[in-house]
Amino acid sequence: MPPPKRVLAFMAHPDDAEILCAGTLLRLRDAGWRVDIATMTGGDGGSATETEEAIVRRRHDEAHAAARLIDGEYVCVGEQDFLIHYDPATIRKTVEALRRLRPDVVVTHSPADYMLDHEITSQLVRNACFCAGAPNMQTLAVPPAEPLSGIPHLYYADPIEGMDALGNRINASLIVDITDAIPRKVEMLACHASQRDWLMKHHGMDEYIESMKRWGAEVGERIGAPFAEGFRQHLGHAYPQDDLIGKTLGGTRAEPREKE
Repeated sequence: MPPPKRVLAFMAHPDDAEILCAGTLLRLRDAGWRVDIATMTGGDGGSATETEEAIVRRRHDEAHAAARLIDGEYVCVGEQDFLIHYDPATIRKTVEALRRLRPDVVVTHSPADYMLDHEITSQLVRNACFCAGAPNMQTLAVPPAEPLSGIPHLYYADPIEGMDALGNRINASLIVDITDAIPRKVEMLACHASQRDWLMKHHGMDEYIESMKRWGAEVGERIGAPFAEGFRQHLGHAYPQDDLIGKTLGGTRAEPREKE
């Protein structure tokens, strides 16, 4: 029997995966896949009252608790909020994380998003997917993980509210019905309790769980489902072309929305 497929949600911050794609991760877990979560940062900027060290410890515990709900591993690359940078050192660390977790499928941020931490993470993960199988790509880790056997399938999750930084709509090409997974997605996001106060202070946004559900309901309307998540697959040269998530979960290929 072949080993189970592995999916990695590789995002910028703790709670990004839970907001953007946890319903799909849960459905893949139900289908027998191994599910892991990685983040570029430990969330050191996510508090208006705690020190960087204190909030990182707290968010580390929250991220591990959420990953345990899907029997997965949580890995942090160790960069800092607002300072994620596309440079050789961060590229190497991103490749090493990918090689360690060995995914068949990777989900990351939209290349166009509302904040640069998300956009730079998208670039880093895209590059890591491409070069993690190249033996001469040295990560300088001791000891290093083995190179991957090929390029993983790469998907971009919808940005929050489905818009880029200029307010332009990002049209998902694959929409996954997550209605049955919503209670467990809420449970995963609720693990990140530290973010309720921070989002209220910095974003002026309360009820972060309810806002996640409202966006999921808006995406669901496009396929006639109560809740859904949207994605686009990276289909550039050399990347896998078959829609592995769609084939596994029966996702709906979506028509572009009309301009508003």
